[in-house]
Amino acid sequence: MTVRYRISAALGVLLMVSSGAFAPAVAQKKLVAPETNPPGDIPDNQVFVTYNSPDGFDLKVPEGWSRSAIDHGVRFFDKYDEIVATVGIANAAPTASSARAHEIPDLKTAEHAVKVTAVKDVRLAAGAGVRISYVSSSAPNSVTSKQIRLEHERFILFKNGKAVTLDLAAPAGADNVDQWQLISNSLQWR
Repeated sequence: MTVRYRISAALGVLLMVSSGAFAPAVAQKKLVAPETNPPGDIPDNQVFVTYNSPDGFDLKVPEGWSRSAIDHGVRFFDKYDEIVATVGIANAAPTASSARAHEIPDLKTAEHAVKVTAVKDVRLAAGAGVRISYVSSSAPNSVTSKQIRLEHERFILFKNGKAVTLDLAAPAGADNVDQWQLISNSLQWR
């Protein structure tokens, strides 16, 4: 009995020819490559698209993230990452001092276990504002009740009686410095 092997280009498999019969060989399956970014890291090659808010500002956000409308704003999210932008009425531009007096007490009552790490006056492409860096616990997972530690950068910017609050959040330790800088500097008033 003669056994010959032949590769079928159309099927991409090895065929064994024996006594005129063809039998497909079993192909080896490849393992899926491990994820190169830990949960919470926005990939360096992430594509960003511009979101045009009906509240008068534009903002670049990661393409493919989920979006939901919230009171006076919008929320974008993917896994543990989150971008929240809200608009409110304001009498004056925020400062680090005014944020310590008003924003931080409100933040501590609204979030889970907040610890503020820095409050600074900043200058972004959209103008002068305040940056509040803080950590918090996430909301409990609806299935497991598990919480994770989140890092936040909150920016508050003012123009013509309006204030935009932009909150960027990710799991503690995620490397999103460049992406958060891109997002925060993409905010533009219309």
